[in-house]
Amino acid sequence: MVKQLPTPAAPLKIGTRGSPLALAQAYETRKRLADAFDLPHEAFEIVVIKTTGDDAALIAKDKPLKELGGKGLFTKEIEEQLLDGSIDIAVHSMKDMPTLQPAGLLLDTYLPREDVRDAFVCLKYTSLAEVPAGAVMGSSSLRRRAQLAVTRPDLALAEFRGNVQTRLKKLEEGVADATFLAMAGLTRLGMIGQVPATPVEVTDMLPAVAQGAIGIERRGDDSRVADMLAAIHHRETGQRLAAERAFLAALDGSCETPLAGLADLDGGTLRLRGEVLRPDGSEAINDDQSAPVEDGPALGREMAAKLLAQAGKGFFDWRT
Repeated sequence: MVKQLPTPAAPLKIGTRGSPLALAQAYETRKRLADAFDLPHEAFEIVVIKTTGDDAALIAKDKPLKELGGKGLFTKEIEEQLLDGSIDIAVHSMKDMPTLQPAGLLLDTYLPREDVRDAFVCLKYTSLAEVPAGAVMGSSSLRRRAQLAVTRPDLALAEFRGNVQTRLKKLEEGVADATFLAMAGLTRLGMIGQVPATPVEVTDMLPAVAQGAIGIERRGDDSRVADMLAAIHHRETGQRLAAERAFLAALDGSCETPLAGLADLDGGTLRLRGEVLRPDGSEAINDDQSAPVEDGPALGREMAAKLLAQAGKGFFDWRT
């Protein structure tokens, strides 16, 4: 039994970035909490917080994320308000989250995962295979750029940032011939069919760790919120992300290494696929293993160790 459920007069405050996708994720969280406790939506207040990563000037620069400050660009200000009590929970796209949280915060609640695949977005062609040599692919993702450099070294790459609308406008202006988005984002925005997007199978482009998942962060000492979030936590998504994020943490944990990882469940068995690449596409190493679900985090760490050993001396020298 949850003590002191929120009310319209004393709402639970949900912190989020202000992008259309971030708001859609916050609204989904509000709906799930309201439904779980039979409360009106007014018992939950959406608090929009501008992060450094939302700075239009930074987005316009089309620089790699690592040069702008890493994944913390999208979380720092939100987590500060969570720590000082200005908000009660924070809603995040899990693929944007560092593997470590600030002291006092916990990230242990996940909503059901959406489509994990990448989406090929282009005004001229319906698949990457149709794109002619020399065409410009726009992406700010180190992973996608490295994967493209492996599979299509005949294409040119350009930095490409912004939300769905911004990227579509850039395509119309000819900044690039095509780009990639996450299918999950398009689905949550209700834009499937409105955007010229084609799903890319995970066998062709392994997705980012935690792609398609929404995470909810809270203060570690807030038992009231913990009890509420337990009612909407999706156990299977949590099991999958435990393995993927253990893999990420053991390999790097930042945005500086092109890597991909995906865990799937089949009954009591968890299958984990992982990949790490050189940014220029000159080398890609991968692995595919299975283990009991409860051993998922250990499998993630073991796979990371195996790939690190396989990469050998000098593989990560470019980072320095």
